[in-house]
Amino acid sequence: MDRLVNTALTAMRGAMARQASIANNLANANTVGFRAEIANAETRWLKGDSFDTRAQASEQVISADMAQGAVTQTGNALDVALNGDALLAVQAADGNEAYTRRGDLKISDSGLLTTGDGLPVLGEGGPIVLPQLDSVSIAQDGSIWGVPQGGDPANPQQIDKLKLVNPTGSGIAKSIDGLFREVNGGALPSDPLATVTSGSVEGSNVNPTEALVQMIEASRAWETQVKMIDTAKQLDDGGASLMRLDG
Repeated sequence: MDRLVNTALTAMRGAMARQASIANNLANANTVGFRAEIANAETRWLKGDSFDTRAQASEQVISADMAQGAVTQTGNALDVALNGDALLAVQAADGNEAYTRRGDLKISDSGLLTTGDGLPVLGEGGPIVLPQLDSVSIAQDGSIWGVPQGGDPANPQQIDKLKLVNPTGSGIAKSIDGLFREVNGGALPSDPLATVTSGSVEGSNVNPTEALVQMIEASRAWETQVKMIDTAKQLDDGGASLMRLDG
């Protein structure tokens, strides 16, 4: 009886983990460049000296859906939509290099180029800092061009270049902060063939309707496990009644 209860309990924990990932996807349905999380369930047998007779259900986020989201034209010179599998290098909150598809770039008061959520964008030599400019634009290869204050608009100068990488053939994983990182803690090399589309941004690839259906399924799975625990209690009570001896 305890095996049934233990299995149902672990399945409930898995349903909670699935609900959390689905809720996170729904919360980021309008976040620029967001990649939906994918959760998967598996059976884990408890190892011991005897036969493997007990199994637990384990469900966790294993990867992200890398399908491209819808690209929208904004007309903003700093907005970029990354083409193909390209990722943009940024400096994460812990100071290490990480990667994102978020391309709604902006310039801080200090001239630092950041993503829409405030993370410094990396160039070929580190975080990109722009001087005072009359105008700025980003070319297809990620190079940043600007006209200095009082300069000739017909002769822009290259200031820096976005660090664009391609994860194909490399191991990357999505972290809880929504950024991608190299699984071994290293940094990916720049991809000279990576391109961007300026004046546009890529939206989230979350399908809200599909996510709502998944949430309903996870809720029903939770209810099923609750019924399993209740059934186990009834079976235990019935067995105890049969074994009870009259005085």
